[in-house]
Amino acid sequence: MNPAEPLAASNLLQRQAAWLEQYRPGLRVSEQGAVVSVGDGIAWISGLPSAAMDEVLLLDDGSQAMVFDLNQGLLGAILLHDTEKLTAGTTVRRAGQPLSIAVGDGLLGRIVDPLGVPLDGQPPIPHNGRQKLEGDSPAIVARDFVHEPLYTGIKIVDALIPVGKGQRQLIIGDEGLGRSALGLDTVIHQRGKDVYCVYVLIGQKRSTVVNTIQILREHGALEYTCIVVAEASALPGLKHLAPYAGCAIAEYWMERGRDTLVVYDDLSTHARTYRELSLLLRRPPGREAYPGDIFSVHAGLLERSTCLNAAHGGGSMTALPIVETQQGDIASYIPTNLISITDGQIYLDADLFAGGFRPAIDIARSVSRIGGRAQHPAIKAEAGRMKLDYLQFLELEIFTRFGTRLDAAMEKPLRRGKLLREILKQDRLSPLPIECQMAWLVAFNDGLFDELEPERVGEALERLNLWAMEYQPSLEMGREEWSRGVADWLGKAEQTA
Repeated sequence: MNPAEPLAASNLLQRQAAWLEQYRPGLRVSEQGAVVSVGDGIAWISGLPSAAMDEVLLLDDGSQAMVFDLNQGLLGAILLHDTEKLTAGTTVRRAGQPLSIAVGDGLLGRIVDPLGVPLDGQPPIPHNGRQKLEGDSPAIVARDFVHEPLYTGIKIVDALIPVGKGQRQLIIGDEGLGRSALGLDTVIHQRGKDVYCVYVLIGQKRSTVVNTIQILREHGALEYTCIVVAEASALPGLKHLAPYAGCAIAEYWMERGRDTLVVYDDLSTHARTYRELSLLLRRPPGREAYPGDIFSVHAGLLERSTCLNAAHGGGSMTALPIVETQQGDIASYIPTNLISITDGQIYLDADLFAGGFRPAIDIARSVSRIGGRAQHPAIKAEAGRMKLDYLQFLELEIFTRFGTRLDAAMEKPLRRGKLLREILKQDRLSPLPIECQMAWLVAFNDGLFDELEPERVGEALERLNLWAMEYQPSLEMGREEWSRGVADWLGKAEQTA
């Protein structure tokens, strides 16, 4: 006999005894429906007049569905799980509750589907309760201003397009420009920062899913991250619910005072899935065949990300939604919707990428509407001076392309701009601590890079990183102390070289 069998039998008896204690005899009325037709992840069901939107339906063949459309005499339901036995005529019963997912610290380090089913081959997940996938966003009186920075480890973002805890910052650009790499870098940089992360993969290829999991595991990020996966071969209903599942998992931690980060990769696929489901359910199409409520769908999801005040636990949920553009067209329907919903965007440009500037972030089209308020005063002061130099350089560079002759006074800002462009380059999966970023900001603003050739910028940055890691300076240090420490270190390193 298997040693686990007596234990399983004992647990079954305990559950049955608990059920019998709570059982009360009485008259019960239940509804029973039937599947009229099924196909393409959609089931039309008759005979359940009391069913409500988003209610779970149980089918006798073992399948599971969720009410997604209410019509006179028929229900439109999206399938969450189906079997080969599912056909027209299958009996359907109401579960009497909306769809929810298991939540808790047991999800850290696990890979689950949007229903909370483990996909990593490990034992069932211990959980602290269940959270509804679709819920209301926090009330205005429960919210606080974004006041703490969330560092991404990416130099150009933390300095020029800062993100605060509770902010919704859109990552936008064409395919293949490194949108997902920005999300992964941000998650990896949260190691040791006491931030719980949720990475949501919506409609991605299995190879992409495996690669993402492997990267997070190699950098030790799975310890504080939960990955929600609805791969390309999943049912459309699961792909639609994936971002809501990730949001519900992070929402549980936020309500208990934790700082959380959610990356939605990506909402373009989610929008196309929602369009597919809506057309199959015969909803009237609108612009680009999307249904009229596509805006409210994404708005309802992203409005749940916020910073709570102390009276409500003080937790936060930062959202990094990713959206794809076609040929750099940010004026198309879904990108413009998300730009209007979020608190700023990080725009990746194909020309910058082709020119070797990585990450290919276009400062002119990128903005952070509230992150600057959460930026540390020391970083904000240094970055403000640097940004002015960089924008001036971009304007001058346009004139040089036309062969315009510049006077000597213009040579210096042009040279500093080229050096700054080299400084802002950064390899993927190599996020930098904020102290290292403060060091190069001070060095650049003090002109310590001015005499360097562009090809030697990388060496100088490595020296500054070594100084920051060895001496561990604090952002609370005075400006003069930072300037003196950076100058002394670079001078000694130059003499040694």
